[in-house]
Amino acid sequence: MPSTDLYDVIRTRRDVRAEFTGETVPDDVLRRVLSAAHAAPSVGHSQPWDFVLVRDTDTRRVFQRHVATERDTFAATPDGERRRTFERIKVEGVLESGLGVVVTYDPDRGGPAVLGRHAIADAGLYSTCLAIQNLWLAATAEGLGVGWVSFYRERFLQDLLGIPSRVRPVAWLCVGPVSRLQEVPDLERHGWRRRRPLEASVHHERYGATDAAATSRPRPS
Repeated sequence: MPSTDLYDVIRTRRDVRAEFTGETVPDDVLRRVLSAAHAAPSVGHSQPWDFVLVRDTDTRRVFQRHVATERDTFAATPDGERRRTFERIKVEGVLESGLGVVVTYDPDRGGPAVLGRHAIADAGLYSTCLAIQNLWLAATAEGLGVGWVSFYRERFLQDLLGIPSRVRPVAWLCVGPVSRLQEVPDLERHGWRRRRPLEASVHHERYGATDAAATSRPRPS
């Protein structure tokens, strides 16, 4: 049964690679998930995203080979134990998931003067990432898994899917039913990187002030 508690969904969400069953996502479920993504906030209400649904096996196979090449490229960069750790990590479920959702960003959406973007050019890109997060959480609530593939060259994916050169492919998301969601994120389970505690990420009043009491101390005049 789909989870409806937001905090539970956030806690259980995972970047899925190996747990896809290959089953099809029902059309009504996919529409709900995409509707949640499309409901994301966006700078100037520009809604600069689009969703390319990729089901064709041949297309996914071509993309998976490209991803494998880029994985090999990265695998040559770490040394020693770090390289051996990476060798154990699966980075995609392109073929296993059965559905790829490519989320794109169109910087021209909303016209030449997008309200709120004049000072921060990347605000539209941030908006697209919010749509991705909405999609991911909605999919998790529906009992689906999502895996964000980032081992690709943007130009390759543009050519593969006929995406105009001005439009950026921000993410290839593998989406589909899963056998389970891991309790611990893959990169943490395999020893690539540990989760950073919240306390180390919170600053009070000024960057670097992690002690709340420090903000009450008088500053030098």
